[in-house]
Amino acid sequence: MIWLGIETSNSPLSIAIVKDGQLLAEVVQNLKLTHSVTVMPAIEELCQKANLKPADLDAIAVAEGPGSYTGLRIGVTIAKTLAWSLKKPLVGISSLQVLAANASTFNGVICTLFDARRQNVYAAAYRGSQLETVIKDGHYSIAELLETLQHLNEPVFFVGMDAAIFKEIIIEHLGDRAHFAPNSLALPRASHLIELAQKQPLPSVEAVHHFVPQYHRLAQAEAEWVKEQKKGQ
Repeated sequence: MIWLGIETSNSPLSIAIVKDGQLLAEVVQNLKLTHSVTVMPAIEELCQKANLKPADLDAIAVAEGPGSYTGLRIGVTIAKTLAWSLKKPLVGISSLQVLAANASTFNGVICTLFDARRQNVYAAAYRGSQLETVIKDGHYSIAELLETLQHLNEPVFFVGMDAAIFKEIIIEHLGDRAHFAPNSLALPRASHLIELAQKQPLPSVEAVHHFVPQYHRLAQAEAEWVKEQKKGQ
């Protein structure tokens, strides 16, 4: 079975092709380039390197969020378009879980987070090689997240580029129980996305129509619109 994985949930980009459990090709980059102009060329390049045509794909996996509103919208739109036009199933996986897979061998709690601004984060926590959920995906204040982690009384491994933004307050709350992933583990990998997707039941092709990103929070413009509508009621 041949899988295509698409990860554009934040500024890094990762695309991978896996055949029968073997990674054929993967790109992982953090060049701050616009996903709308880089994703399709990256997919085409990997297909050429793997000597595959789009019709050879059997399934598509995409990081479904949370993350950047624009990044998620681009990645999911491309994944849905490919899946529907090729009549292939589409599987969505949490962006936070994809990143946590970088550290699945850590003996303790794995916490992945993305900066959501104003001292808020998109975050989740997992445990063990099977990435058992300890804290579900959500939009939290950094203080709320750290208070929850503090009560676990376990070592916590923070993964992701944005962990550095909160390093001081993390150490303040957790002390020497806080560990930080090296830069080599800070970027999401589409090959991990596919590994996680392979564990899920394949949905029908018709389900592609109903697939939507999991933002876990309204985009700022939408939130302001809702706020204004409530004022007028």
